[in-house]
Amino acid sequence: MNLQHIILQAAPAAEEIAGKLSTDSLAVKRQAIVETIRTTPPDQLIDGLISQAIQFGLKVLAALLIYIIGAWIIRMVKRGLKKGFERKQTEKTLASFTLSLVSIALWIVVIVISISTLGINTTSLAALLAAGGMAIGMAMSGTVQNFAGGIMILVFKPFKAGDFIEAQGFSGTVTDVNIVSTKLLTTDNRRIILPNGTLSNGNINNISAMPLRRVDINVSVPYGTEAEQVKKALLEIIGTCPYILDSSTQGAADPFVAIINLGDNSVNYVTRSWVSATDYWNAYFYLNETFYTQLPQKYGIGFPFQQMDIHIKN
Repeated sequence: MNLQHIILQAAPAAEEIAGKLSTDSLAVKRQAIVETIRTTPPDQLIDGLISQAIQFGLKVLAALLIYIIGAWIIRMVKRGLKKGFERKQTEKTLASFTLSLVSIALWIVVIVISISTLGINTTSLAALLAAGGMAIGMAMSGTVQNFAGGIMILVFKPFKAGDFIEAQGFSGTVTDVNIVSTKLLTTDNRRIILPNGTLSNGNINNISAMPLRRVDINVSVPYGTEAEQVKKALLEIIGTCPYILDSSTQGAADPFVAIINLGDNSVNYVTRSWVSATDYWNAYFYLNETFYTQLPQKYGIGFPFQQMDIHIKN
């Protein structure tokens, strides 16, 4: 007979013995209570019951008093935090979440203290809350990451509602920033929802963060075209754009044109001009179209094509 077989045979017997011990213990306690009631004089028994009732009543009153004072303290703390957030103009989502978190934590403390005042052992309750919190945290690890990312975004504010950003391979206008996700509205009217965890850990290009933007457009012309003629023509065309700013605007500079490089089939020029951020695309499209239409027609400057010279030797 092996050890496993012995254990399997002994298990029912052990359970039976444990059950008998538990039953015997309860029976002994009941017998002791009955014996105490039978042997105690009625007047002493009544006095004891009254004393116990008074003690329990005092504990209930103390628990109610702690609960009422705790509720008042929680209300005052929330009011103070709310005024502080309003004074510092904290993001509404962050303020609301912080108030809810602080309120829940304080209420748990008040309830545990009130229960312990009644004489109830709260050790098991605290252990249960801790175990439940750990289980929830492990089950919602992704959500916790998004929550932490939302806190980072709301505190450091790399963007806000209304900004046009590029992030995670998407671009669009930020319509909503909450504690776990950010919503974008793309230029073709699609709604993109980005989790804050990955968003806060990635690169964010906030295109509309600054009031001014520079429009850079490259223009290629054939070899042999006079450089001064090209630069003069490009500057004149830029001057016709109604959105272009000059150095009289703080933060802007006068339009600039220069040769940026010499290509295989063309001389490449760069044009740089400043506009308000809201006028960027209007200026960009205007300049591209005007360069294409006016350079050949008005200034006689054409555009190069890729070509290859082949020399054949007999």
